[in-house]
Amino acid sequence: MFTWLLGTDGDWVIALARIVLGVVFFAHGAQKMLGWFGGAGLQNTVRIFREDLKIPAPLAVLAVAAEFLGGLGLIVGLFSRVAALSIAIVMCVALFVHGRFGFFMNWYGDKKGHGVEYHILVLALAMLVIFKGAGSLSLDQILSRHLGAQSGVTLGNFTTGEE
Repeated sequence: MFTWLLGTDGDWVIALARIVLGVVFFAHGAQKMLGWFGGAGLQNTVRIFREDLKIPAPLAVLAVAAEFLGGLGLIVGLFSRVAALSIAIVMCVALFVHGRFGFFMNWYGDKKGHGVEYHILVLALAMLVIFKGAGSLSLDQILSRHLGAQSGVTLGNFTTGEE
């Protein structure tokens, strides 16, 4: 299982997508969890999820953790597939929440909410990392090389551990 979870190649384009996605979600998660960057902090975020979105508090905390910890994981490239999957799940929920506002973001402030275009872009980037791995400059790549050297098996995309 760890062979597929950590396996990746040295693709720098995937690394760029992973790092950008990680920075964006670390910032969003830090707003919600820590109140950084003008955010509400965890207590207010959970209240907003519960009262306005009707999302139970435990699920709100999981969503915040997915954004914050998933963002950190993507930045350093550690368990990137899991981090990207957690963010993809949050975005699938966000699609349902924001779907009623249409496709486009509310750039001009003339609608009641934002559409789903952002969430679709995030899902596409997350799927890239889920299927291709972390790419270069990642702890996943270092760990997969180390584990591969110990077992004598090269770990790459979608390897089963067999040669």
